[in-house]
Amino acid sequence: MRGLNRPANPPGDGWRAALAPVPHYTQKRRDARDNLAFSRTLARLALRSLYQELVLYPKPGLVSLVDNGSHRDMDASTFMCSLFALRRYFFLIAEAGMRGAPFNELQRLAIAAERRMLRATGGINTHRGAIFALGMLCAAMAYCRAQKMPLSDATIRATLLIQWGDALAGHTHAQAPGQPSHGQQVAAAHAVGGAREEGALGFPSVFEIALPRMRQTLAHGRDWQAAKIDALFALMQHVSDTNVYHRGGAQGAALVRARSAAFLAAGGTANPGWHAMALDCHRAFVAQRLSPGGAADLLAAACLVHQACALGDASGLPSRERG
Repeated sequence: MRGLNRPANPPGDGWRAALAPVPHYTQKRRDARDNLAFSRTLARLALRSLYQELVLYPKPGLVSLVDNGSHRDMDASTFMCSLFALRRYFFLIAEAGMRGAPFNELQRLAIAAERRMLRATGGINTHRGAIFALGMLCAAMAYCRAQKMPLSDATIRATLLIQWGDALAGHTHAQAPGQPSHGQQVAAAHAVGGAREEGALGFPSVFEIALPRMRQTLAHGRDWQAAKIDALFALMQHVSDTNVYHRGGAQGAALVRARSAAFLAAGGTANPGWHAMALDCHRAFVAQRLSPGGAADLLAAACLVHQACALGDASGLPSRERG
């Protein structure tokens, strides 16, 4: 009787594959709907992370809701205009990443987003580095979701390098048409890495510096603001920030590293006087017109990864980070 249920001589693995369960149509639709919702959630988290960086204070040399830092050409309203212009971009690049789109498609989305940003800000570069960093991370996290891999630092970084690592490495040395950006010029003049090199290496400053410091502060019972402050100072200490080199040269970069190291050596936000120390550092950077914008972009990227990895919570965020 069993012969009525299957061939007498089944043709090996091909026959078994034919009997493998195929996702039902309704399950496919459900997965597609869930993936679309996840892309929207990532886009909201990306914008939230950029906003969380903007409102942080004291933030040495950088624009906040309190003051313009070392900048005369932009303020918090400029950044808000930029944020509104980028809303659609993060969803689109997450959706493309979920499909495993090639790097040149992701790059086209980023270039279009940069143009929208510049139109919204009157030609002022507020988020060029963040468009690249947060965009690539959104793509990688969305791909993880599509492949049903749990979001973790290791899987996100591995996905980024496996899916787009070769293209990112080529992008590091590619010369875009027209005038090179300030970051590219500084990287060449001072032999330091910029945003492109960070991407090609899988954002080591995010995964090896900012996130561990941020989580260490949270583990010690301090709040989300303290975690962001400690992570920012750790980034300023370790990152060769092309924004700083552009404004202050090697001497300015040495000052940023020294002041950041001193802040952390004094205990960072565990020190009862941390706010005064950070404010003093802010004033020193403003006096020298130093603005560690690269570190700020990487801080926003770390906020994005940390919060995206916490999406298992019903609200999407740990209680101390809900806003």
